Amino acid sequence: MANTTQKNIDKKRKSMRRRRRIKAFRLVFVLVILCLIGTAILFVGFSIYNAGSRVYSEFAEMYQGYTDRKTARVGSSDPKFDGYTNILILGVDDSERQEADTIFVLSFSNDTGKSRIIGIPRDTWISSRSNSGRIGTLYSWGGVNLIVREVSKLLGVPIHQYIIIDMATFAELIDTLGGLDIYVEENMDYDDEAAGLSIHIGQGYQHLSGEDVQKYLRYRGEKLGDVGRVQRQQKFIKALYAKVLQLDTIPKLPAIADIFRNRMDTSAEIFDSAHLANVLRKMSSDPPTTLMLPGSENVDGAWVPNIAEIEARIGELFPFQDIVIESVAGDADSEQFGE
Repeated sequence: MANTTQKNIDKKRKSMRRRRRIKAFRLVFVLVILCLIGTAILFVGFSIYNAGSRVYSEFAEMYQGYTDRKTARVGSSDPKFDGYTNILILGVDDSERQEADTIFVLSFSNDTGKSRIIGIPRDTWISSRSNSGRIGTLYSWGGVNLIVREVSKLLGVPIHQYIIIDMATFAELIDTLGGLDIYVEENMDYDDEAAGLSIHIGQGYQHLSGEDVQKYLRYRGEKLGDVGRVQRQQKFIKALYAKVLQLDTIPKLPAIADIFRNRMDTSAEIFDSAHLANVLRKMSSDPPTTLMLPGSENVDGAWVPNIAEIEARIGELFPFQDIVIESVAGDADSEQFGE
């Protein structure tokens, strides 16, 4: 009886030791698994951190490059103009030199969507410490950044973006919109075999194709010369503005967007997309307010800016105080004008 009891006790002890070993093994196994999981989590977390750091570093580098390009283009920002988006539009000709034939600033009020257009004659004379010449020629030898800076100094307002369009792309854009209805103020008859230009458009209301609109804008009558051309450009912009706001333009927007994306040169980048989309979404249906750069034509055919009048008119268009325009015209009448 005693032997049986001792055997049972020994058996129970062995069973308890076995269970303790199994529990210890399970505990060790669980700890190993937890260590492996913890190591994996740390590895994944470290990898994500490194990837995130690389992405952030690349994004920061991209954004820094964007801000550097923007600063080089527009200079230091003026907080007075935070409520506006000012876009310089350059229409370049098809000549080998590719001069700026059409120059105007399109400005939007960010809150109201109201717009204003400032037309600048291509023969406007610029005479500053660093540059002298007709503003239309600056693009051919100084590039877009130069003309952006000179236009900004001339008007006393920052240029936030620019768009450059050549004549072929311009005509394609107008044709994509379905042409424009414009009142032609006089019979336009002009032939220049050397330039391959032949303009024949009758007076009155006309439905103009893209090629016809080009000719309408390029025509320079004997009466008003470059002034008349700027006035026609402003009339064209108003007609184009009204056309874009029509309902039948909506199905054409993908084609128009494709032209802007692939055929035009613009300073707008992905960082500007949200802001520009919001500005365009608020476009007012009211016609734009237009202004031709105040000045007068001198004996050499150059347009001499009237700085005092520019300050007054810009102050009306942008209701701020203390807008100061750097004198870019200089003593224009005393200079020798030429290309």
